[in-house]
Amino acid sequence: MDLFRNIVLVGVGSFVGGALRYGVSLLFRTDLAFPWPTFAVNMVGCLLIGLIIGWSNRLSQDWTLLLMVGFCGGFTTFSTFSKESLLLLQNNAYAMFLLYILGSVLLGISLVALGWWITK
Repeated sequence: MDLFRNIVLVGVGSFVGGALRYGVSLLFRTDLAFPWPTFAVNMVGCLLIGLIIGWSNRLSQDWTLLLMVGFCGGFTTFSTFSKESLLLLQNNAYAMFLLYILGSVLLGISLVALGWWITK
């Protein structure tokens, strides 16, 4: 029963985060060359996940699942990526930090390009 409750908490948080991200993209549509709505969502998500990490000793597991895994995960996965990168730095895993960042960015962009290319 706990697993089901945890899945529901993550799902509710993901729904709210994803819906809010979509709302931000609609509200702040722009023709500028820089994708400000996505950038803003990613940066706000990073701040939020940092706050949640800081409060994690005061939050129940339910709230952590709802807010960190669910809401931040639905709002932006960039926040989780940033949190994991920080953890690598805090653990003095500098080589893994660089590998994770460079690999995620370069491979991620390459895979997006590959997916696009495959569909052409």
